[in-house]
Amino acid sequence: MKGSYTKLTEEDLNDCPHPAYRSLVFVVSFFHAVVQERRKYGKIGWNVAYDFNESDFRISTKLLGMYLGKAHDNDDPVPWNSLKYLIGEAMYGGRVTDDFDRRVLVTYLDEYMGDFLFDTNQPFFFSRSGYEYTVPKPGNIEVYLNYIKELPLINSPEVFGLHPNAEIGYFTESAKRLWLGLITMQTNAGGSGGGMNRDEYIEMVATGIQQKLPTVELVFHKEVGVPTPCEIVLMQEIERFNILIDSMTLTLIDLKRALKGEIGMSAELDELAQSLLNGFLPSAWARLAPATMKPLGSWMEHFTRRYRQYSDWATKGEPSVFWLSGFHIPDSLLTALVQTTCRKKGWALDKSTLYTECTKYTSREQVPSKLEFGTYIEGLYLEGARWDIERGELAQQEPKVLVYEMPIIQIIPIEANRLKLRDSLRTPVYVTQNRRNAMGVGWVFDANLHTKEHPSLWVLQGVSLCLNTDI
Repeated sequence: MKGSYTKLTEEDLNDCPHPAYRSLVFVVSFFHAVVQERRKYGKIGWNVAYDFNESDFRISTKLLGMYLGKAHDNDDPVPWNSLKYLIGEAMYGGRVTDDFDRRVLVTYLDEYMGDFLFDTNQPFFFSRSGYEYTVPKPGNIEVYLNYIKELPLINSPEVFGLHPNAEIGYFTESAKRLWLGLITMQTNAGGSGGGMNRDEYIEMVATGIQQKLPTVELVFHKEVGVPTPCEIVLMQEIERFNILIDSMTLTLIDLKRALKGEIGMSAELDELAQSLLNGFLPSAWARLAPATMKPLGSWMEHFTRRYRQYSDWATKGEPSVFWLSGFHIPDSLLTALVQTTCRKKGWALDKSTLYTECTKYTSREQVPSKLEFGTYIEGLYLEGARWDIERGELAQQEPKVLVYEMPIIQIIPIEANRLKLRDSLRTPVYVTQNRRNAMGVGWVFDANLHTKEHPSLWVLQGVSLCLNTDI
């Protein structure tokens, strides 16, 4: 904010005669600072780190002067909707490529701009977390600069609308980057003193993984009739999973031979060896598996559970509860569920959608029976909020708890024109906690979570669901 105001002059503040102009310039400068500082908190702040710069602020103040000047000349009220659209959707929103990031921008302006700014009975505060962040009374440029100098140098996440736990996430991520840097710099020299050397350890890890690989290839064939959409999804998932198993089998065999000197150590095998040594998922396997941020040990547990789900589905039939995290392409299952329902009920596919309801079931054993239309899913994790299972609604996080496992969720196909939701937050579901990148990769679908609070609370806190945590 200080940087924005040091580039303004008294003449700039005199450009518009409207009495609200100076206050709104301060509001826009606070908004400009908040959207930049929010990047500090990583993916819970923005899905994509945007380069908001001084030109966005300067042009926004010009727009303020132009529209407020017209309102002053015509004796009209402040055109809040036009200002919020131009600043949030056009100026700052023009840089934003993610729909949910744009929703955060628009929510900030809804919270910061309105007649409530000038309500004498109820003073307005941007935040009251550790300091009363408010709009100073109109004055010259020095009044605003002096107020900015009094602001705290260190701000809590609550100033940006985030939960205090977001700070823990920031420090955790910083520690992870430091640790990864140290691992990258370590040498390949083996230890001394009679302990296990590097090659022996890598061979032991490789042997352990080989013992966990399935010995029976997954196969599913429809003997009678045409496969259903869900059965087609199973066939495609099994095909991708078998390719991953073949790759893991061959590369581990070649690595063990290379460690013995029987074949040359290629760059790919060296990368595989280094990953096994450090406990990371090798990139050669990651390319053939669902996106994940898990270390190798957790990923192998995930791999084993995927095999179990595919095997049970192929031999015992469609389960009553799907583990959505175990799908290579999870949205293919959701599409298949909508297709199946449309065929049975005669709905138009392009006019059908789905919505979600959270149950009180915490394990699949509690589910009474399989649904005729739609399905139950498990394996989703909530970030940015907590799920109150008794009340069936979103609630504030508890201190130091960043991620909560959701109860079993019901997926319900429905015709789009019949879908009417109240007290519900449209919540994005991502594959990993890395959320969605600039290319739009990582989003699965939108879930509907019940809330009694105003949606802006959860939007600014970066509430989302993910299929895989990083542990």
